[in-house]
Amino acid sequence: MIYGYARVSTDGQSVTAQVAALRKHGAGKVFRQVASGAKTDRAQLRRVLDQLDAGNVLLVTRLDRLARSTRDLLNTLAAIADRKADFRSLGDAWADTTTPHGRMMLTVLGGLAEFERDLIRAHRRRTRACQSPRRQARP
Repeated sequence: MIYGYARVSTDGQSVTAQVAALRKHGAGKVFRQVASGAKTDRAQLRRVLDQLDAGNVLLVTRLDRLARSTRDLLNTLAAIADRKADFRSLGDAWADTTTPHGRMMLTVLGGLAEFERDLIRAHRRRTRACQSPRRQARP
């Protein structure tokens, strides 16, 4: 089964165009949400993730409808993979875990995000080392 997830940020916006695009591309059930992308705890996203079974696909119109940051995207993709389901973004053809090319691209993205986290950790360690009080030898 293909599940769709449509999200807008504010009450003044409409998910109608997203829902139409998701249905056009085979989504049998579409979960709709009005919530900021900055919120990681989104009830409808949690519901659709809970419904995914092996072989299902979660479909969105664009990646920014699913996640605001690379870390959030990777966490969500990991949750989808844990359920043995796949992911597709209509607006981002490279973000498609139903194809070998899409899986490779998302693996590279994950590697880059991990590399970035390692660089940040190393920078923090260096910064802390420079800020810690230095012991001076007794005269």
